[in-house]
Amino acid sequence: MRPAEHDLIYDWNVQGDTPARPPRTIEFDDETLRDGLQSPSVTSPPIEKKLEILHLIDRLGIQTADIGLPGAGPHVVEQTLRLAREIKDAKLKVTANCAARTLEADIRPVAEISQKAGIPIEVCTFIGSSPIRQYAEDWPLETMLKHTENAVTFAVKEGLSVMYVTEDTTRAHPDTLKQLFATAIRCGARRICVCDTCGHATPDGAANLIRWTRAYIDTIDPAVRIDWHGHSDRGLGVINSISAAAAGADRLHACAIGIGERVGNTPMDQLLVNLQLMGWIDHDLSALPEYCSVVSVACEVPVPINYPVVGRDAFRTGTGVHAAAVIKAYKKGDAWLADRVYSGVPASMVGRTQEIEVGPMCGLSNVVYWLEHHGYEAADATVQAVFKAAKASPRVLTDAEVHDIVKHAAVGA
Repeated sequence: MRPAEHDLIYDWNVQGDTPARPPRTIEFDDETLRDGLQSPSVTSPPIEKKLEILHLIDRLGIQTADIGLPGAGPHVVEQTLRLAREIKDAKLKVTANCAARTLEADIRPVAEISQKAGIPIEVCTFIGSSPIRQYAEDWPLETMLKHTENAVTFAVKEGLSVMYVTEDTTRAHPDTLKQLFATAIRCGARRICVCDTCGHATPDGAANLIRWTRAYIDTIDPAVRIDWHGHSDRGLGVINSISAAAAGADRLHACAIGIGERVGNTPMDQLLVNLQLMGWIDHDLSALPEYCSVVSVACEVPVPINYPVVGRDAFRTGTGVHAAAVIKAYKKGDAWLADRVYSGVPASMVGRTQEIEVGPMCGLSNVVYWLEHHGYEAADATVQAVFKAAKASPRVLTDAEVHDIVKHAAVGA
């Protein structure tokens, strides 16, 4: 009998002063179909692909999805309405929200789509909040407050739930944020979204901002929830989101494979996997590879081969010592052990398997394993022929190449 998990893996991640699992449910807002498409290098998918992505978002148990910014024009209105109707007609669990500037012209089409589709839609009305943005735009605070009051009041009057979004919150002054938040909440906003629009924050910065926001909002209305929206300019999108959740954020925003403006938004796939491994969420992530693959193809954004979890090499090894450990675990008849002995992320969690390859770094055990798992007898002559070819190759051999070597070895025998 295999020893207990805690006897096989000493987990330094949970030792000492580490954040505890938040007492509330962590929710997610998928921005793939809106903010993710702002990348200058993506191709905006046709509506059929957007519908497929929406269904995958739903399968992953993601609570909300941003389905468009209807204020951008009639073509966006048409597609946003189609997505909203799909949520209702297909009885999806995911709920919809839409982005809008703090302008009636942006908010009105959201209300109309909600009415036509027959589903509630949260409006995410946004405005810049940092002094650098105010200076560049020539925005007096009085104007920003007036826009906030008018937009939130109008949205509430139209029957929309409001998430008030302050862009560049991570570089905004608390005195400005106090006035903006207070105005939005007084006018009916039920969520406040703090944004790391430029990817400026560190994990400490994200936590500081969320704690400050929670403490301030609690003095006005403790029922108002807080969202965190992060970007990855410093490569900190995932850890900042985790830090924000630990500090009190109720909902985290992210995009499939991290697409989005500049270097992209927080990658939803990596965020889900990390929080699942931490025990902070319990989702069925078996659809994660398909979700990433469909977005990659539809948006024409290649997934790097070494991308975590869904990249081609995420669960492959061609190194002899690594493969030997995995193979020994398989020989024990222990799939759990084989999936973890050389992997910090279990492949089975996302519907994948550990893969043993044959190449210049391999050992004989790689070759034997490959042959046996492809229906060949691991005869010594065959093993040696494949092993010799592997050592002479500058890269891992393809399956077709190994099949060809086996065939020629059989002919030679």
